[in-house]
Amino acid sequence: MNKDLLQFAKSTAREAGDLLVEGLGEERKVSHKTGPTDLVTQYDRASQELIVEKIQKTYPDHSILAEEEFGVEKSKTKWVVDPLDGTTNYVYNYPLFGVSIAVEFEGEVVVGVVHIPLLDETFSAVKSEGAKLNGAGISVSDTTGVSRSLLSTGFPYDPELVPEALEAFSRLVRKSRGIRRDGAAAPDLSFVAAGRFDGFWELGLSPWDVAAGSLIVVEAGGKVTDFAGDPFDIYDSRGIVATNGKNHRELLQKLT
Repeated sequence: MNKDLLQFAKSTAREAGDLLVEGLGEERKVSHKTGPTDLVTQYDRASQELIVEKIQKTYPDHSILAEEEFGVEKSKTKWVVDPLDGTTNYVYNYPLFGVSIAVEFEGEVVVGVVHIPLLDETFSAVKSEGAKLNGAGISVSDTTGVSRSLLSTGFPYDPELVPEALEAFSRLVRKSRGIRRDGAAAPDLSFVAAGRFDGFWELGLSPWDVAAGSLIVVEAGGKVTDFAGDPFDIYDSRGIVATNGKNHRELLQKLT
């Protein structure tokens, strides 16, 4: 069953990604959600509409939680959808943005897909079956030690969390090999899974930002926790730390 869900999620994510790419050549109407940096376009909504309609047609009894104010509770199987992760990047034609689709069963994420259309890369995972990139297996890096690690992070929309995020960034940028800040959590997590980053952390994320990516990291052999080192819950927006596992403990120590 999970493999069927995976194939559906992959094809749907690619279709939504194609829609987003088409939108790059069109005028985009930008509005604000929670604040001046939290943007949304008509293509976020069009992508979500496409994904939700396909889920409801194929799996009418399933629950859905999607970023743009959409939620339906019907069963223990829930789709968690980010129709456009990296909206600000998209608005400015910065090429790192993606579509994230996950499936949760009885509170546990069992399928995850992150599609990055302009890279033509689809990251995917099924619980206990490993992680893949465009159908080929992937694994986290072998890097040990934060000083030898390339890290990634993001800054929260919540202004109350920004000082803490900046303090952590300031500490780690001096103790690591470098930090990238791409503004798209799902691709960042996927890059940890593929060994492109050795670790990622961020405060204040939502379930749709991390559901698929966190599973992909774990299935690629990595580790995902909250900032206290406890098991990660996609509904706990306090924070996420994802690494190759080898530098996880040290990264946690340097973050707190």
